[in-house]
Amino acid sequence: EAKGKRRNPLHDFRKTGELMLIKVNKTLEVKTKLLNTTEQCAKRCSRNKGLSFTCKAFAYDRVTKRCHWLSFNSLTNGVRKKQDHAFDLYEKKDYVRNCIIGKGADYKGTISVTRSGIQCQAWNSMIPHEH
Repeated sequence: EAKGKRRNPLHDFRKTGELMLIKVNKTLEVKTKLLNTTEQCAKRCSRNKGLSFTCKAFAYDRVTKRCHWLSFNSLTNGVRKKQDHAFDLYEKKDYVRNCIIGKGADYKGTISVTRSGIQCQAWNSMIPHEH
């Protein structure tokens, strides 16, 4: 990276325009605040700054400039998608990606079977293979 250049915090998120997530499950958490840019929202979500939960996504209301940090994403049970022209949805790539990068130590996705359909070995198990 170039000197003095900061990494764009939005790089860690997948954007879906004109979409908002609605929680059906009441235990899922949301926090909102007025912020001027999506970059500020992304930075707070990545650092979980001021949040009582792990931020997995955020929705930015372009009209009111309000950020909605979410403890869930579009793959979470108890959530439905809603088309909304005022919002852009940003989901952390680590939680929505369907592939493992590198050795997979940071993988947080939902895929738990191999390409051939075999159930993956749990990270805390040494059976049938050692890590």
